[in-house]
Amino acid sequence: MQFCKNHFILRFALAVILLMHSVPSFFDNSITEFGNQFLNQKGFSPAGVPLAWAIKLSHVAYAVCLLMNIYVKPASLIFILVLVGGIIMVHFKEGWYVVGGGRNGIEFNFLLIFCLLEVMFGYTHKIKAIS
Repeated sequence: MQFCKNHFILRFALAVILLMHSVPSFFDNSITEFGNQFLNQKGFSPAGVPLAWAIKLSHVAYAVCLLMNIYVKPASLIFILVLVGGIIMVHFKEGWYVVGGGRNGIEFNFLLIFCLLEVMFGYTHKIKAIS
């Protein structure tokens, strides 16, 4: 299998962010807390905990897709929907800023969405060597 190098640096950075946002939560019980204390309270009961696990496992699956450059467009679209859901349910009411002018706002999700759009639809131009 030959891997495409298009957007590799961006795909790598996104994969690291996704892995760091998901893997530690497998070991500290925060997935169960998120499912019980947040998703179930938002009307997803009794599916809050399984949904929380599905979301976190999807982060890992998507990181693998990014690193291997496979299924990137459909996986990106699904993850954009997850991010938009996070904006609607969590971040929008907190405003724009994640830190600084506020806390827990939408700016990080906004950036991730546009990075994913770039990975999905952006163009890679070949740079000619200067001779």
